[in-house]
Amino acid sequence: MSRRQKIEAMLKDDPTDMFLRYSLAMELRTEGAHESSLAQLNELMNEQPACVPAFFMAGQQLVDLDRVDEARTALRDGIEEARKQDDSHAAAEMSDFLTSLGDLGEL
Repeated sequence: MSRRQKIEAMLKDDPTDMFLRYSLAMELRTEGAHESSLAQLNELMNEQPACVPAFFMAGQQLVDLDRVDEARTALRDGIEEARKQDDSHAAAEMSDFLTSLGDLGEL
């Protein structure tokens, strides 16, 4: 049984488990299933409360796919969400990454 299959099996028992859903998104990315991975991350970004690491991972993946404008949007939204959740470390990491993207990258 592959790692992805194990995660999917555990998700059948608890489909709301945020960590497992995030793990599945990361496994899909590893497998090159980028659109499926991004869809999973998008769901996590829209949870209440949102999964802050999902914004950063989506931003990184979008940059890897040369979708920099979309990455900037995900990172800006992630910074805002991290600040709402008092996660200054995550906000700083995303801000640094956003700045590294160059033009239009600063918040």
